[in-house]
Amino acid sequence: MKSLTSYALPLALGIFGAFHSSLAMAAVTSNVIIPLETTAYVPCANNGTGEIIDLSGNLHALFVTNTSNSGNVTLKYHYQPQGLSGVGRTSGAIYNATGVTQATTTFDGITGYPFQTTYVNNYRLIGQGTAANYAVHSTFHITINANGTVTAYGDNTNVSCK
Repeated sequence: MKSLTSYALPLALGIFGAFHSSLAMAAVTSNVIIPLETTAYVPCANNGTGEIIDLSGNLHALFVTNTSNSGNVTLKYHYQPQGLSGVGRTSGAIYNATGVTQATTTFDGITGYPFQTTYVNNYRLIGQGTAANYAVHSTFHITINANGTVTAYGDNTNVSCK
């Protein structure tokens, strides 16, 4: 299953790679709409037996890269489904995808440290009528000091299906 969040890390790393070599750039913003066709599994759908939902629509993606005069880099991204909906393969139930995924990463553009990233994902498949609702809330944070030592770490995911 290719979830909305599975695009986050590759795109963020791609942005980092593109701008790491050209630190003279102060700020770059990319605002794109990505056509998306994917599937999601909702374990409580179809009267509790679960089913695959075929989804199609758009994913709005906003990327902001900022490099300070001292070489510190800040990467921000924001993903949000737009008109992303789907149909359960077995039940025919209609679902709408909603939510927002965001992250902010900061690091020294020369050495990589200190490094800090915070990621928050809120992803929901809302079933119409009596169809189930599926929600995922994830948070992740890590801070690494200038010596490369992890000084803060947190990772939490909550899933509800009803």
